Amino acid sequence: MSDSPDSSPTESVTFNVRDGVAWLGFNRPQSRNAMTWEMYSALEHYCDVLADDDDVHALVLHGVGGEAFVAGTDITQFAGFSKPEDAIGYERRIDQVVGKLERFPKPTLALIEGACVGGGAAIALVCDFRYATSSMKFGVPIAKTLGNTLSISNVSRLIDMLGVARTKEVLMMARLVNGEEAHAAGLVNGLFDAATIHDDVAMLAADFAKRAPLTLQASKALINRALEQRRLDAGASDDWITTCYMSRDFAAAVDKFVNKTAFAWTGR
Repeated sequence: MSDSPDSSPTESVTFNVRDGVAWLGFNRPQSRNAMTWEMYSALEHYCDVLADDDDVHALVLHGVGGEAFVAGTDITQFAGFSKPEDAIGYERRIDQVVGKLERFPKPTLALIEGACVGGGAAIALVCDFRYATSSMKFGVPIAKTLGNTLSISNVSRLIDMLGVARTKEVLMMARLVNGEEAHAAGLVNGLFDAATIHDDVAMLAADFAKRAPLTLQASKALINRALEQRRLDAGASDDWITTCYMSRDFAAAVDKFVNKTAFAWTGR
């Protein structure tokens, strides 16, 4: 693969390779880089393409525009959900894409500016390293926004990174974690100034070219094996996925976003 920009499967994702580092940008700044189905497919595509590319030794994921990494999945895409299979299929699809990124055999770095929520939080969690500016807001505020739920796999990832107490704050209180707090908690590996973070992360990513490739792959694979032994089967959350996504509350929350209608939570 050359160092010139590659042809992306969608204009909503940018891609190029510089000095052996692949840069993948989520490119919907007008929507705070909220993910569409084709953006999830593009992420999966590049994980497949780059896995065996000897000219690439690291992958950096970032948001375009400086205001957000990824502000979740685009809510308009939930408007057609009408049966349990829609909800379970969506969570399985997210697990598939996020899982592929988690298993990507080379170092992955998330460069986080601004909102990193919902699907964006899931993507950032499975990167090997996270670097952010103080503007970062990390969380899963679905208790305020949609009334849905995460899959058991993504709940497990939150617990692994944040611990039980903070995971409850993030999910149940819809609390967003800022950059300084995330750094103190070990969620973020380093904080950088907005003016320099792209150069700083580029230097960190370039350093992986000096590391033993097999040791990097082995370390990542073995850590993932240990984590997988602690996780439940994907179906362990299907009952609550169905309950939340098929609820009147979820339908009303999506309608509020799409059509600007008012609603109040009912618990049904």
